[in-house]
Amino acid sequence: MKVNIFQGKETPSIKAEINVVIDVIRAFTVAHEAFLNGVKKIILIGEVEAARKIKEKNPDFLLAGEVGGYPIEGFDLSNSPVNLANHNLKNKTLIQRTTNGVQAALNCLNSKYTLVTGFTCAYNTAKYIHKISKNNSLKNINLVASHPTSDDDYACAEYIKSLIFENNAINSNEVIERIKKSEVAQKFFDPSNKAFQEEDIHFCTQEIKSNFAILAQNNNQNPYLIKAEL
Repeated sequence: MKVNIFQGKETPSIKAEINVVIDVIRAFTVAHEAFLNGVKKIILIGEVEAARKIKEKNPDFLLAGEVGGYPIEGFDLSNSPVNLANHNLKNKTLIQRTTNGVQAALNCLNSKYTLVTGFTCAYNTAKYIHKISKNNSLKNINLVASHPTSDDDYACAEYIKSLIFENNAINSNEVIERIKKSEVAQKFFDPSNKAFQEEDIHFCTQEIKSNFAILAQNNNQNPYLIKAEL
């Protein structure tokens, strides 16, 4: 079994049985928190207007996401895990649109299993891969660090790889430090930039060992995320 790491939103050049799409700051940290707060499923959508059209047909659904990191006018929720934690999401359906993580996930649906994760769910993701590998012969696993330049997603990819092989090549403390020092994290530490909260970075660097990973389902219409029990 080979584990390949790719960086960016494009479809990986190597076909794999498992694609894991990583967005630490903040898309799939938000997704993990949403499921912890009782969300039923999360619809992945690439364009803002397409998300709004789904909402028009399903007024009970909640719009969540960002463009360029900033909240979207008219959306119910931003891309902040801290803000999301204050909402009652039990049995709700989210429609999620983000710049990197969601776009990458939509480009990685050509595998038998497509998982998404941030650092908070990285341990659970590796555990779910171990579960899959017991009953499947795996040639390739692709880990996709969705941000094209920042180190936060790449560090998390290296961490998941070490968890898959159980070799302790990189430890969680090192990953946390790399996330905090990453390019994309810096605006969250700038007090003059009111659009970004430092608390989000603290949230994104927690490791939450819940009883599920996050699995993408492709129905050829609107792909969506569900909890995959460990």
